[in-house]
Amino acid sequence: MSVVAPTRPLPYGRQNITEADIAAVTAALQADYLTQGPTVAEFEKQFAAYIGAKYAVAVSNGTAALHLCALALNVQPGQRVITTPLTFSASANCVRYCGGEVQFADIDPATGLIDLVKVRALLEAHPKGYFVGLIPVDFAGLAVDLEKARQLANEFGLWIIEDSCHSPGGFFVDSQGREQRCGNGNFADLAIFSFHPVKHIATGEGGMITTNSEALFHHLLRLRTHGITRDPADLIREPDGGWYMEMQELGYNYRLPDFNCALGLSQLARADEGLARRRQLAAQYDAAFAHMPGLTVLAPGQPGHAYHLYVIQVANRLELYNFLKTKQIFSQVHYIPVHRMPYYEGLGWREGDFPLAENYYAHCLSIPMFPTLTDEEQAYVVACIREFLSVEG
Repeated sequence: MSVVAPTRPLPYGRQNITEADIAAVTAALQADYLTQGPTVAEFEKQFAAYIGAKYAVAVSNGTAALHLCALALNVQPGQRVITTPLTFSASANCVRYCGGEVQFADIDPATGLIDLVKVRALLEAHPKGYFVGLIPVDFAGLAVDLEKARQLANEFGLWIIEDSCHSPGGFFVDSQGREQRCGNGNFADLAIFSFHPVKHIATGEGGMITTNSEALFHHLLRLRTHGITRDPADLIREPDGGWYMEMQELGYNYRLPDFNCALGLSQLARADEGLARRRQLAAQYDAAFAHMPGLTVLAPGQPGHAYHLYVIQVANRLELYNFLKTKQIFSQVHYIPVHRMPYYEGLGWREGDFPLAENYYAHCLSIPMFPTLTDEEQAYVVACIREFLSVEG
């Protein structure tokens, strides 16, 4: 295949909006409801079926999803929750929103995922009850083994929020050889997803919470809408008219409008198509980089990987990042470890606390990975990286 410079810039991720998407949003804008209408419930129903969970709750973004999960699980000031330092800060911030304390556990450098062996060591080093919860992250699209996480949670009395923002359609294989889809609720109490434009499914902004708990589902519905309920079965007082509603707790306005959900439904209809293309692109990258000196791939060839990101690691990351920019390839770094953010350093975390996550950060680069990336554009990305590393073709 000849390598030709593309006619458009190549970011690490890009949304794909089709005529069908535009038609779906247009129809929603012309309908009776712009918000709190039937399209929201339909998106929730279809997304739950896609993931394999009993219930889904659409919210305004993934961060709101995390916050509501922490509220629904009753995180209290001073309670301690374990998560990974290699994630977007919202995975930890949701605990802080509730006044809780965040404890990090280092990663497995082969996968970028939280190391459950280190989590166990952390739990065993403290009395039972010292920690109340665990927030594992399906990093880059690779699923955490939640069966093993659930075993730890049961042993030490933890709840689990699975951060699945990178992994709709992804899965791990359990001890019985069964594929367990990310967010299906079989092992986590709650799971969350993001519909930011660079994710698998875009709604503009948006998020979803999935669960198999009916009690948590109904609680989340109330928290999403100011803590208010109109359900006659839930009312504390006798209603004095058809307008009657009760604010029973302090909630938030984290609703997702109908036209966003219409876009989500349209995108969901081709989610598997996009996932298949991501996996095809990843296999082609894997083959191209398999024997390239000076470069390693994070977790190549992993079954069940959803490939939100395709991550390479090099010694001179900044130089490669700047070189690719000159070629109109806009790579990105995922992520600066959360404990190195000034806010978390203000809470006492320091450089060197989690050396494996920090070493990963020093070398990682996310390169273009999105379903509309063409084979020719991908070949150009590979050729530019090869040129930088001075590797003969």
